[in-house]
Amino acid sequence: MSDIVIKAENLGKKYTIGHQRGRGEQTTFREVLVQNARNVWNKSQDLIGGRPVIGGDTMEVVWALKDVNFEIRRGEALGIIGRNGAGKSTLLKILSRITEPTEGRVTIRGRVASLLEVGTGFHSELTGRENIYLNGTILGMTRAEIKRKFDEIVAFAEVEKYLDTPVKRYSSGMYVRLAFAVAAHLEPEILVVDEVLAVGDAQFQKKCLGKMGDVAHEGQTVLFVSHNMAAVQQLCQIGMVLKQGKIRFSGDIGNAINQYVQDIKTVGAINLAERRDRRGSQWLKFTKVLFFDSEGNILKQVISGQDVFIRFYYVSDKVMRNATINIAFNVRSIQGYLLTNLNSFDVNKSSMDLYKTGFFQCDWPRFNLRSGSYDCALFCAVNGDIVDWLQSAFTIQVEDGDYFNTGSIINREQGDVLLSYDWSSYSINS
Repeated sequence: MSDIVIKAENLGKKYTIGHQRGRGEQTTFREVLVQNARNVWNKSQDLIGGRPVIGGDTMEVVWALKDVNFEIRRGEALGIIGRNGAGKSTLLKILSRITEPTEGRVTIRGRVASLLEVGTGFHSELTGRENIYLNGTILGMTRAEIKRKFDEIVAFAEVEKYLDTPVKRYSSGMYVRLAFAVAAHLEPEILVVDEVLAVGDAQFQKKCLGKMGDVAHEGQTVLFVSHNMAAVQQLCQIGMVLKQGKIRFSGDIGNAINQYVQDIKTVGAINLAERRDRRGSQWLKFTKVLFFDSEGNILKQVISGQDVFIRFYYVSDKVMRNATINIAFNVRSIQGYLLTNLNSFDVNKSSMDLYKTGFFQCDWPRFNLRSGSYDCALFCAVNGDIVDWLQSAFTIQVEDGDYFNTGSIINREQGDVLLSYDWSSYSINS
């Protein structure tokens, strides 16, 4: 028991969210006035009773976490994985003492350093130098202890030139570099890192993974949340898969990733209209994604080399002509590597019409990915307003085909991506 540094018992976190009624549900001016008066009364009662003031006409209770139980031992590196909305960030906020659980309890033995999102833990008006000392003091370190680590932190973050500049003037990359360097070097017993490292460049991410590995080997505990399965597998020995606020699996990291992959593969069968883990204003919502071949047949599976036409069906509260529409979907390997991003802006196709119900279509000639499952996020913005954004919106199932029309399939060992190319021979006159 002395090796257990984090213990969660029946942990739960409940949120109450408000919903506005649709405009069509209030047909008279009198109904609108009555509803507005009721909203003011409800908010006043919440304020008097010391409860959070929730906006909206109707209330819904959502459990971000429910009945979560686990133990983490000293020196373990735990990867916490799951789709958006699974409860990962909520769990880290509870462990970092940023928010309180609604039910259950968590016992933590040791000093916790957290890096949850850009801006966490820094005072924007203070300089980088001042924030290093401020964070160290919050962690309970003496000025002498911070000073001993100071040069190492600055060298790691590569911000020496801007050390006496207020951090509000830092780029997001500089901010994250310094925040991670502070969190990792000021000798916490427990290091908690969320997806925030995705802001940094690839070289810095590699550097951070190496540092987190060093921290774990020194006997400190690391909790790491990421959608990059390769990074999780490299760093962590154990994994926890969260799904809809509950622990789906806990154990060996390889088995945890396999469980997550199996869950991802079923995403394509889910009706997008029912998905709640979406961002944006949502007056436009994606409802489903279908794949077609050149003859208009629906595809359940894509064969590399064939022409593919992907339709993104939607419903919209608004009708527009020649709207500026940025629709995109990115494609990731199951390990989390970004392979490509197909964006309407990049091909100068941003001006489109919008209907009450309709679909956007992306043509992908000679589909050039090899066999496997690919995880895709889906995004749409209209006139600068992000209207719908879904992580793991759908999957693409691919089988290898005769890409070069040679009668044979290229060996998979030659790479994961197929490219159209040609060879020729020329004579050089001497």
